[in-house]
Amino acid sequence: MLPYLPDGQADGLRCVSFTRWGGVSLPPYNDLNIGLNVGDDREAVEENRQIVRTLLDAGELISSGQIHGRRLAVVEGPVQEESLAGVDGLLTDVRDVALLIQHADCQAVVLYDPEKRAIANIHCGWKGSVSGILIKAVRKMAKTYSSRPQDLWASVSPSLGPCCAEFKDWKNLLPRTLYDFQTAPAHFDFWAITRWQLKSAGLPSEQIELSRICTACSEDYFSYRREGLTGRNATAIMLA
Repeated sequence: MLPYLPDGQADGLRCVSFTRWGGVSLPPYNDLNIGLNVGDDREAVEENRQIVRTLLDAGELISSGQIHGRRLAVVEGPVQEESLAGVDGLLTDVRDVALLIQHADCQAVVLYDPEKRAIANIHCGWKGSVSGILIKAVRKMAKTYSSRPQDLWASVSPSLGPCCAEFKDWKNLLPRTLYDFQTAPAHFDFWAITRWQLKSAGLPSEQIELSRICTACSEDYFSYRREGLTGRNATAIMLA
């Protein structure tokens, strides 16, 4: 587990990216798969989610039916995942409610406003970067909680690094605004793209943290690029 955010700014905050280990799922979903729609046994996934909830000491663990889109939802209490179909970002200011993002190479980007005591957890793959979901999330926090971008802290989960982010059809997939982030033929640095987009939204550079762990390189994490049929990692944030 990797804790995020400086301790001085994280009083009463719990934010963790879990490795793939410590759960009950069998190969190829071993161990701590929290993805319900990847072919794993549902009872095993539910037990894994309960493990995550217990470790966080969360009253509720909320996740959504992610589709690589840009829809956001404000969570004000217990809600079933089925009612959050098509949602790729969750926001709340409710205590003891953990927001869960599932990912296997995509980024989970958490946002924290220590002034307004509000949080968000955003699923951001390359499609999310292209659609600008992170900028939309910052604006949504401003509208919903009166958050000021300069007060927000952000942290980016283990995800596909520039070493492995190859897009052979990149000229048709990516807009020209992202071409400057090409690091090698057909390879792009989406960590740098995320930092750039968050800074463009108003976050100070020193309040943006990157784990810099590539999921395709590290066997401690599920990676769709590396494995194909595999589980999903868990990143969760909660106001304690």
